[in-house]
Amino acid sequence: QVQLVESGGGLLQAGGSLRLSCAASVRTFSSYAMGWFRQAPGKEREFVAAIRWSGGIISIANSVKGRFTISRDNPKNTVYLQMNSLKPEDTAVYYCAADPRPGAWGSSTAYGYWGQGTQVTVSS
Repeated sequence: QVQLVESGGGLLQAGGSLRLSCAASVRTFSSYAMGWFRQAPGKEREFVAAIRWSGGIISIANSVKGRFTISRDNPKNTVYLQMNSLKPEDTAVYYCAADPRPGAWGSSTAYGYWGQGTQVTVSS
């Protein structure tokens, strides 16, 4: 069983930065690929970024490329999402996800474990 807890969300103005964290309670964190997704009100959950077990970045969504980056610290069982140059359209609940073998990195159905989400609100 894997438990994921996100933190770091908040309210800020456009142009600002936030770093989200996702702490995993699992003994073999390095065996899990990790992803970040987000869901805005009235919209479907969308892929943001994914990272391999070893720390190599798999993919970042075009909508955030150049502004967001994903990283992980395996000894700390934590994955991060650094978000810079935030825009109002980045407003959403951000979720981290984990799976030992996600078949499609950008698909929410490929991940078996999810956190409860953290709200990010960007004002203009």
